[in-house]
Amino acid sequence: MHNLLKKPVLTGKMVFLRPFEAKDLPLIEQCLRDPEVLKLTGSEADFDWETLKTWYGTRHDQPDRLDLAVIDKATGTLVGEVVVNDYQSSDHSMNFRILIGEAGRNRGLGTEATRLLINYLFQETSLARLTLSVFDFNPRARHVYEKLGFQVTGVEQDDLEVDGQRVDSILMVLTRERYFEQ
Repeated sequence: MHNLLKKPVLTGKMVFLRPFEAKDLPLIEQCLRDPEVLKLTGSEADFDWETLKTWYGTRHDQPDRLDLAVIDKATGTLVGEVVVNDYQSSDHSMNFRILIGEAGRNRGLGTEATRLLINYLFQETSLARLTLSVFDFNPRARHVYEKLGFQVTGVEQDDLEVDGQRVDSILMVLTRERYFEQ
């Protein structure tokens, strides 16, 4: 496994990805408490300021994961994060996730951030596969993932309860080979 202790800065047309800085905490907190982010990620906003400060303050020291802030180049502000974690030696894969807060949605910033990170991982590391799961009620994200080459590999039925309804989680994989075939 390629050591991810080196935290890159990746630059695109609309966004750049960089390691988190202390000044990012209020904006990432805003993203993490956004009702749509909470719904789409199946999360709860049950954290406090100290927990947040400790978590994002230690991301630089993690050799087995990569957490990068998504910065909107037009405004210079943080609009979300991209993360790869959970390395699996059996298939040389890592899990991918992204969240984009309200200020960054519906402008293609998440798609570009995803593409930038995938390019980095498959060009600069020896990682073979990226995995993810996306809730069935999030077709916008699924479309982006499919456009970038992710393929559905399974379904975790009734994975989450939302508003009294059980929803499925769609499991997807992108291999290095498939990504470069596109």
